[in-house]
Amino acid sequence: MTDTISAPARLHDPHVRGFASDNYSGVHPEVLAALAAANEGHQVAYGEDVYTHRLSELMQEHFGEETRAYPVFNGTGANVLGLQSLLPRWGAVICAKTAHINVDENGAPERIGGMKLLAVPTPDGKLTPELIDQEAWGWGDEHRAQPLAVSITQTTELGTLYTPEEIRAIADHVHARGMHLHMDGARIANAAAALDVPLRAFTRDAGVDILSFGGTKNGLMFGECVVVLNPAAATGLDYLRKMNMQLASKMRFVSAQLVALLEDGLWLRSATHANAMAARLTAAVSEIEGVRLTQPTAANAVFAILPRGAADRVREQFRFYDWDQATGEVRWMCTFDTTPEDVDAFAEAIRREVGAS
Repeated sequence: MTDTISAPARLHDPHVRGFASDNYSGVHPEVLAALAAANEGHQVAYGEDVYTHRLSELMQEHFGEETRAYPVFNGTGANVLGLQSLLPRWGAVICAKTAHINVDENGAPERIGGMKLLAVPTPDGKLTPELIDQEAWGWGDEHRAQPLAVSITQTTELGTLYTPEEIRAIADHVHARGMHLHMDGARIANAAAALDVPLRAFTRDAGVDILSFGGTKNGLMFGECVVVLNPAAATGLDYLRKMNMQLASKMRFVSAQLVALLEDGLWLRSATHANAMAARLTAAVSEIEGVRLTQPTAANAVFAILPRGAADRVREQFRFYDWDQATGEVRWMCTFDTTPEDVDAFAEAIRREVGAS
């Protein structure tokens, strides 16, 4: 066996940039280095490795000693597992109508998780105690799925942000009604960077029972983590993870990435940069006549309405998604490797094409 490894052919142009999703970016170099380091030699499979052990220690440092960490492959798996662990078979989950679990997960919580989603319209993607009460009723009625959990997203699908005080108000309201609180934290790092508070300030300390901790949108190749913050609320995760095909045999490669993210503050550095690039983009496009921002830029997402036809012309140079085709609203995402030059070139393309409209 030779020690010489030839470089693989590159099939894409590494200079192409986009603002469609923070999933479009590659893997952070520090995460790639961690994967390479974890690749040497043998480690015990199915989570009995030193990297998963270290990940558990780091999660406890961030969230508290009772925290339990369950690495999984992806965000949908994390959400389904976390919610399943909170509910009996007859349980239902209250969420925002725009929530990822309701819109983007192709029915996985209901089809795979076996739970009913009770979706509530919101103006900004955020639930409140009053909005939750639209669906928090019917306990003891055998004709209605029992609302036993609430799921919130931080940051929300509309790019908005819950404060620790808002989450505490929701948690107290939910717990008083015998329900549990789940957080979809796909962009939890961006939220912590924007709020300038520790991760536990708006999770465990604010009353969240279980968390889907995001990594892929913050520079990982793959992998998220179900983080149990209240062990009394969640049951069966050891079995549910395997049953739902989320138990990695070579778990060290999921855990090593999360360790790289958490151990030396990479999670916060990357998220802070992504947020700063979104703020730069917001400042640039707010000066363009004909562009209307539709949501405050709280973290790394920018929402705007462009004149008819302008968005498609800009998309010939930079890819991004429509959010609401009926109104012309679009979404632009920044990530850890978005550069000031990327933002400036994108803003100039928008200025040029909107002017042409």
